[in-house]
Amino acid sequence: MTPLLAVENLVKRFRGIRASDGINFDLRHGEIHAVIGPNGAGKTTFINQLAGELAPDSGRILLDGRDITKEPVHRRAALGLGRSYQISAVFDELSVLDNVMLAAQAHQGHSFRFFNDAAKDEDVAAPSREAVRIVGLEDSMHRPVADLAHGAKRQLELAMVIATKPRFMLLDEPMAGTGPTESREIVALLRRLRGTAAIVLIEHDLEAVFALADRISVMVYGKVIATGSCDEIRSDPAVREAYIGDEEAVL
Repeated sequence: MTPLLAVENLVKRFRGIRASDGINFDLRHGEIHAVIGPNGAGKTTFINQLAGELAPDSGRILLDGRDITKEPVHRRAALGLGRSYQISAVFDELSVLDNVMLAAQAHQGHSFRFFNDAAKDEDVAAPSREAVRIVGLEDSMHRPVADLAHGAKRQLELAMVIATKPRFMLLDEPMAGTGPTESREIVALLRRLRGTAAIVLIEHDLEAVFALADRISVMVYGKVIATGSCDEIRSDPAVREAYIGDEEAVL
């Protein structure tokens, strides 16, 4: 089966340093494919290239076999890409629903009209309300985002992605800054999303990664050194040595 997303020999250099060093990677329809690795491994550089925010020096990115390597961010979004960021990117002064409607409006190509008009547009409002419900924030739908706890803001960011009805999502550390309870809630949410869209998950929380991932790719110094199931990655001595520095360590 042709993968939904395929990356072929992707290279990105910064002042002679290969932040992406011949990366080969694929994302299958409906799967969660996690990317892990120590700080400085090149994970964010990689995801920025997938999103179209950073142009590779060489290599190709294919979506359903179509070369999208040179497509801009808005074209990739139109083709079904949704993205969340490591640092929260929400408007604190607006309500939860307003934030989600903003994301839905942008994806549909609307101008940023006054929200009272947007609220009357069911093409924007309906998927926005549904996305808020999916992430479990319906009771906070009309609250200012500034009143939310950090974990709820991370859930809101996922609602903003879901409202665009993506075919695949790039999630950059969705558990960043969350406590154990909040992290478990986000893991449960991502489990509920399994199969509705394929997910590339970058995450430092290995407990969450092993709870969620169908496959894991391990990056070190810009290279993917291993790809496999959770059990295969756990038992790979090269991964333990490169990722933790101890061949006897247990992931």
